[in-house]
Amino acid sequence: MGHKVHPYGFRLGVSRTWTAKWYRDKEYTELLQEDIAIRTLVARRLANASVSMVEIERGINHVTVTIHTAKPGIVIGKGGANVEVLRQQIGALSKSKVKLEIKEIRQPELDAYLVATNIAQQLSRRIAFKKAMKQSIQRTMKAGAKGVKIAVAGRLGGSEMGRREWDKEGRIPLGTLRADISYGQVHAHTTYGRIGVKVWIYRGDVAPERTPPQLAAVGAAAGGA
Repeated sequence: MGHKVHPYGFRLGVSRTWTAKWYRDKEYTELLQEDIAIRTLVARRLANASVSMVEIERGINHVTVTIHTAKPGIVIGKGGANVEVLRQQIGALSKSKVKLEIKEIRQPELDAYLVATNIAQQLSRRIAFKKAMKQSIQRTMKAGAKGVKIAVAGRLGGSEMGRREWDKEGRIPLGTLRADISYGQVHAHTTYGRIGVKVWIYRGDVAPERTPPQLAAVGAAAGGA
């Protein structure tokens, strides 16, 4: 049987880093709950702003929240009004001083979470799942992806029995650690139940952030020989 592993967790410390960068010994539980509350608030407030990821970094007495979005104009608002309200709301959840940063996603077609969200919205509007998948694959490949795979599961087209359908183009090397794989999983809420949408996008190879000590030793030995 195949052993499925999350593409992000598999690459942590090699070609990806954590979305929450902090460590505490004593107040870990409280800060974890605070993180979850911040992410829930951002997801609720910016539901229409194409937010892909929220990064949280903590210092001694401050917390930096970085929001990755394809529509920074909606997040910032007229004259920065929306972003100031959001900063105050996050500040109400945290004891630390809050710094809010907005990062724009230049190519939303290469972000798996945003692609999955788009497909989920189409399924909610009763657009045929095969059409939605095909169009998304074409757009993503046109944007410069090296491979894309989309899987949908549930009562597709309102059928009595749930099933899983998938489509792909190009290659998706999930077992290669240096491969830059973007992964997204979203639920589409339809009148006949929930449909799960999963998207994998292969965006090329990246150099590992650090060389494992075993490989460094092998490289040094080979260089000496």
